[in-house]
Amino acid sequence: MRIAVVGGGPGGLYFATLVRQLNPAHEVTVWERNAVDDTFGFGVVFSDETLGGIEHADPEVAAAMQEEFARWDDIDVHFAGNTFTSGGHGFAAVSRKSLLGILRRRCAETGVRAHFRTEAPELSQLSRDYDLVVACDGANSAVRSASAEEFGATVEPRKCRYIWLSTDRVFDAFKFYIAQTPYGVMQIHGYPYSRDASTFIVEMHEDVWRRAGFAECAPEQLPPGHSDERSIARIRELFADVLDGHEVVANNSKWLTFATVRCTSWRKDNIVLLGDAAHTAHFSIGSGTKLAMEDALELAACLHEHGELGTALAEYETERRQVVESTQRAAQASLEWFENIEGYVHQEPEQFAFNLLTRSRRVTYDNLRLRDPEFVAGIDEWFTGEVPGGDGSVRPPMFHPARLGELELRNRVVVSAMDMYSATDGIPGEFHLVHLGGKALGGAGLVMTEMVCVSGTGRITPGCACLRTPEQEAGWTRVVDFVHGNTAAKIGIQLGHSGRKGSTKLMWEGIDEPLPDGNWEVVGPSAIPYSADNQTPRELTPDELAAITEEFVESARAAARAGFDVLELHCAHGYLLSSFISPLANRRTDRYGGSLENRLRFPLEVLDAIRAVWPAERPVTVRISATDWHEGGIGAEDAVEIARAFAEHGVAGIDVSTGQVLKAEKPAYGRSYQTPYADRIRNEIGRKYGVAVIAVGAISSYDDMNSILLAGRADLCAVGRTHLYDPQWTLHAAAEQDYSGPGAEWPKQFAAGSRKPRAGRMDEPRPRLQLIREGNQGTAHGRWRPGQEDSR
Repeated sequence: MRIAVVGGGPGGLYFATLVRQLNPAHEVTVWERNAVDDTFGFGVVFSDETLGGIEHADPEVAAAMQEEFARWDDIDVHFAGNTFTSGGHGFAAVSRKSLLGILRRRCAETGVRAHFRTEAPELSQLSRDYDLVVACDGANSAVRSASAEEFGATVEPRKCRYIWLSTDRVFDAFKFYIAQTPYGVMQIHGYPYSRDASTFIVEMHEDVWRRAGFAECAPEQLPPGHSDERSIARIRELFADVLDGHEVVANNSKWLTFATVRCTSWRKDNIVLLGDAAHTAHFSIGSGTKLAMEDALELAACLHEHGELGTALAEYETERRQVVESTQRAAQASLEWFENIEGYVHQEPEQFAFNLLTRSRRVTYDNLRLRDPEFVAGIDEWFTGEVPGGDGSVRPPMFHPARLGELELRNRVVVSAMDMYSATDGIPGEFHLVHLGGKALGGAGLVMTEMVCVSGTGRITPGCACLRTPEQEAGWTRVVDFVHGNTAAKIGIQLGHSGRKGSTKLMWEGIDEPLPDGNWEVVGPSAIPYSADNQTPRELTPDELAAITEEFVESARAAARAGFDVLELHCAHGYLLSSFISPLANRRTDRYGGSLENRLRFPLEVLDAIRAVWPAERPVTVRISATDWHEGGIGAEDAVEIARAFAEHGVAGIDVSTGQVLKAEKPAYGRSYQTPYADRIRNEIGRKYGVAVIAVGAISSYDDMNSILLAGRADLCAVGRTHLYDPQWTLHAAAEQDYSGPGAEWPKQFAAGSRKPRAGRMDEPRPRLQLIREGNQGTAHGRWRPGQEDSR
């Protein structure tokens, strides 16, 4: 093939040399508009996985990089006069200039034609004259922009400003310096990349940047290659203590706003995007160069393995997209953490350090413990001392006690409310007794019922449970009595009304699909259906709102008589109270519509009415949808104000979920994907009002739960589907973590099974050499010390 490569950065050069080595018959030409020695930026960090791929693909490039690497293991977090060190991470960094030199030489050796200080021909000409055009022209890709619609390209500017610098102070580890200045929080990301230099990135929120006077320092435009010297002089003053007499070095350094680039497709005809042209990930979790070189490896391999170009490009995108999107999710979590860093500086230094290290959700409690058990042991000990009512014993965070108002829970695990669609005439039966009783026997601190509807016409489906009649109350009393009589768990009831999402089939018959006949009328704040397939609700009158409020009150009274420990008001997922809060469902013009304050009025009236009849010593919580996942709907800023309103009306806990308000939503699914909303609410609202915050949503491992709790992102975690998979999940999590104690007491009937069964013979003698190799070598606390072959 004739292959044109637009962009002579590491991704483009590495692809060019790889594809030539795989098939010397290819004609490969690279165009780079900058001079051969020009490079903007300083150090590039690589992971072990990426280095392994490079070594396998081209040992000569790997060996040359190896000679240039700065290597270390530690991360230092400098915060509030403290330094916390976490080891065992394994970093390798190289000067970007050195890397480009290695790749240029390799291209020359393998017969790649490279034109520097030369603009690439017009895209239409390249596409016509070459079999394949590879766009490696960076985040501001001209190739992508020329066909932005076909690539489905979006560019999302973020909220922080940063400037990329270098210093001749050679750091001996990865450094995070968190500076609390009179203008706000600023942070430095620093790491060594050679024997005589370190990357020195200064970052801060746009508001802090303006308050610090950088808006006046920074010129509106700078010629290419020129740096913002006035801002750099101010940085030297602000961070004189960090620089410790060393110099700051610039290279085309100016204030930038990071932009997240995403494309729904990376290919169009014979044009394919690679590296930052296709996707960007915030520098706080790695480097764009790393991703670009991984892309190059994959694209070269797919072209070699597949004879047909379309198939090769499709396979390249399929293989890489999953990895890239996972990286982008982690990067998004990391960049948002730094955008909101002001919300964490109130934390104790130990928690702040753990929070920073686990901000992307890729590094977790268990992962850190594997890397550096001493660091995690210290954080565990600190957390133990912070737990009110604790007995002083060190244990996994999830097994410490917690409080909801005056109610004490033996651990921080909640079985999330999950609709079962298995009631008859709203009456809970044998299924509910076994389902909820079994979950309570499984060790959770709190077990929640499904949404229990306050009326027959307030049900989602004919199989939904209610609490209005004596028969329904008797059914729930039986469940509560079993939980209290046989377990140490507490049990809560979630009260709600389906609103416009009612009168639908059972989940396994067609989720959200309307009943074919026998429908009951659905109601809502406005005549706006949940989807085009659902009924259009009738807009409720003020008198009808008062009647529904009374239904909630009567159900709350019945729940108190039944003995429930907690009452949760369901104001999420597009059901009646949630639909009042969301502007996507509420278009009213009376006192219940318009502003967020007005849209909250009815849910708050219901809450106040319930609290008036609910026993004062028993907590009331609320579940909210923190985002509608749709343009024009509720977002994170609104969620904070919604939480504030409920906190001011006396709830003891806020259960933070998201979405399900509109069928056309587009959630950003992923591991613990709803936790950032809980995190923000806990640190802005929960701490101020003394309200417990419950995180929920794809929390599927005890490791994730421990990480969330220890970082202060939530006070409790609600787990749903995982408990369906394993009703004894909490007890099994204790066994897996070698914990036995008051936070996870096995029912006496199950005690014989409290040790994990062995999977086979364990009594064979192990080879002596294996014992030696697997002996405890301690944490790798390597520092970068130039001149030493191995700093570990």
